[in-house]
Amino acid sequence: MYTIIIGGGQVGSYLASLLQTEKHQIKIIELRKDRVDILLHDFPAESVVLGSGSDPNVLEAAGIHKADVVAAVTGTDETNLVICSLARTEFKVPRVIARVNNPKNAWLYTPEMGVDVALNQADLLARLIAEEMSLGDMMTLVKLRKGLYSLVEEKVHPTSLANGKAVRELDLPQRCVLAAILRKGELVIPRGDTVLQMADEVLAVVHADDLPKLAAVLGPVND
Repeated sequence: MYTIIIGGGQVGSYLASLLQTEKHQIKIIELRKDRVDILLHDFPAESVVLGSGSDPNVLEAAGIHKADVVAAVTGTDETNLVICSLARTEFKVPRVIARVNNPKNAWLYTPEMGVDVALNQADLLARLIAEEMSLGDMMTLVKLRKGLYSLVEEKVHPTSLANGKAVRELDLPQRCVLAAILRKGELVIPRGDTVLQMADEVLAVVHADDLPKLAAVLGPVND
């Protein structure tokens, strides 16, 4: 996969390092000469471009026509939005990802602006904190489909509604599927007649709106 990262600050350089470790082809575009000098200590010269990521000529020189992904992660929302619009409308990049710096600007990061995925760090942090406070011991492992679904893990509590019941008897949310059960070090594939036991670690894919209901099924019964 060929990814162009626009913005070589801490976020961009860290992303580049992760992709490089996974053997992906990368190109980093950075406007600041002093920052480019720093990047050249960690990345090969052919992977770093000095220039503006909102300049079509710079994007073409970086090989945007063959890019699978463009990630606009500069520290300026206006710049990121211009880059996204160019990447999608002018160069038809299949996947466009953008960093949201100011949460108040998040509403601008839409498919119409060329954005497939908007990474709003403040919003993600707030939602994770809210989930931790409201969902007890349930742990979110992976966010799916732009945060609409999550892969979560929770142990069956001794007083839970699920303890001692077969999967088919559980009042699971409509948009929820049990993916696996970890029981005493063994992996159990859940079937309709699989009976949940205390301390089973349940992995489930669930819609964000249904997380509280799943937590109520697997977690402790509130008095």
